[in-house]
Amino acid sequence: MKKIIWALALLGAPLLVGSSDAQDLGGIVEVSQGATADGVASQVRIDDLDDETDQLTRDYRAALKQLAALREYNGQLEKLIDGQKKEMVSIRQQIEDVTNVDRTIMPLMFRMIDALEQFVKLDVPFLSDERRARVANLRALMDRSDANPAEKYRKILEAYEIENEYGRTIEAYEGEMDINGEARTVAFLRIGRVALVYQTLDGEESGAWDRTQAQFVDLNGDFDSELRKALRIAKQQAAPDLVVVPVTVGQ
Repeated sequence: MKKIIWALALLGAPLLVGSSDAQDLGGIVEVSQGATADGVASQVRIDDLDDETDQLTRDYRAALKQLAALREYNGQLEKLIDGQKKEMVSIRQQIEDVTNVDRTIMPLMFRMIDALEQFVKLDVPFLSDERRARVANLRALMDRSDANPAEKYRKILEAYEIENEYGRTIEAYEGEMDINGEARTVAFLRIGRVALVYQTLDGEESGAWDRTQAQFVDLNGDFDSELRKALRIAKQQAAPDLVVVPVTVGQ
């Protein structure tokens, strides 16, 4: 009976000791679990900090790239602004040059028109209305603000070229002529600036411009047939041929 009790006592003793140790182990386990939880939380915070650091690093690198791009853009922009400043200086200089040219060429163009008008007045009186109108148009052009000096100058040169061309061409045209106080339609023949003659449409009366008298004179029928022939040639109604026309020579 004692052996059994002793055995039970021996068996019971470890159990009693095990209960005390279990309490201690439980505390250790709880501490260990708390430490583990704290460690996990710390690791989470560390991981979060690592992620944050990585993100900040990426943001920093992106900011550096953006800064480099902005610096490059600013550099290009400065070059563009410098180029525009130089262009503005050039444009201002061109405007000043044009203004100076205008001040010089405008009086010249007016003198050219005056000279052309005087020339038309003193020249052989062919196409008088047309030529006077051309001069008047030039004067009107000079008053237009929408026409630049280059266009005005070009028109004046064109008028001079037309006048110059008259001296090298032959022309037949119809116009009004005062004959013995009566307005009649006649055929004019211009041979350069050498001769200007007229003939009535019936071919019965003819006249020529006399430079010395500065007026038309009657030819008294001396050149009627020659003038009829010359008019046909000028109108391209007959083949080119030699004709005799009256020419007056000034003193």
